[in-house]
Amino acid sequence: MRALNLVNSGIIVLDAHHNIVLWNGWMVPRSARAAARVRERSLFEVFPELRGSRVEAAVLAALTDDTSTAIPQTESRAPFPLREAGSFDGPRIDQAVTVTPFREGEQRYCMIEIRDVSGTVEREKRLLDHAESLRARSYVDGLTGIANRRYFDVALDRELRRAQRMKSELSLLLIDIDSFKAYNDHFGHQQGDTCLATVAQALAAKLKRPADVAARYGGEEFAAILPDTSLEQARLHANAIREHVAGLALPHAPAAHWPMVTLSIGVASFDRERLHEVPALIEAADKALYAAKHGGRNRVVIDGDVKA
Repeated sequence: MRALNLVNSGIIVLDAHHNIVLWNGWMVPRSARAAARVRERSLFEVFPELRGSRVEAAVLAALTDDTSTAIPQTESRAPFPLREAGSFDGPRIDQAVTVTPFREGEQRYCMIEIRDVSGTVEREKRLLDHAESLRARSYVDGLTGIANRRYFDVALDRELRRAQRMKSELSLLLIDIDSFKAYNDHFGHQQGDTCLATVAQALAAKLKRPADVAARYGGEEFAAILPDTSLEQARLHANAIREHVAGLALPHAPAAHWPMVTLSIGVASFDRERLHEVPALIEAADKALYAAKHGGRNRVVIDGDVKA
């Protein structure tokens, strides 16, 4: 008995009638009930809220079928109304509860062990939050603040699968800042980074729907994934993006093709016969982008306009 009072967990022993035979010292300050007050009373009289709970089911299984049970925390983090020692109105402590049957002679008993896992739960939450933060950061381009290439790859694969499954439409835009090397050579890399971030935010601002994705594809290239968007709709959307960036009137380098920063955009759409895989869709958009660059820049070319 004395040893059980030294254990750093709650120990309750019930007889075959669910009456409390043992209530160790750990339980007293956390339940605000002395052992003398609860001994020989039914557990479910002391804690009426346990009736119909997973704890009652575990006690019945122990006393009738000799079955041990560890109660999952997914069902209830705090089945017993227990609080930190000395706290009468604080939050309940998170608990790990196990119920174990045993016998003494012909008499059946079960032991309920309650461990305070509040610290563990909090630690797990912090770890999960940290992992989520790392995961989120791993999908964001550090310079521009929009999605990075890693997220683009994940999102395009996901949306293409969805388009195939739902028999819906999907369009891809590959976007390049015209004459960006000349911009960097003239203004310097720091100003070049500012230009990239400005264009990225302008692109993101034109993608209004939650499923649309703006991503930095690499270097001065960007991409936009447009679910539920046909090729012609994507052409209109791409021209709106191109005109929006041109309208910012960002001064370009003297050696550039245009006096302000402009975009060339290639567009391709999911096609069940031809462009039904990620590499093929990207290749088609890239060829359209190449045609836009070599057709004079500051323009949109769609896959259907590209000559074989």
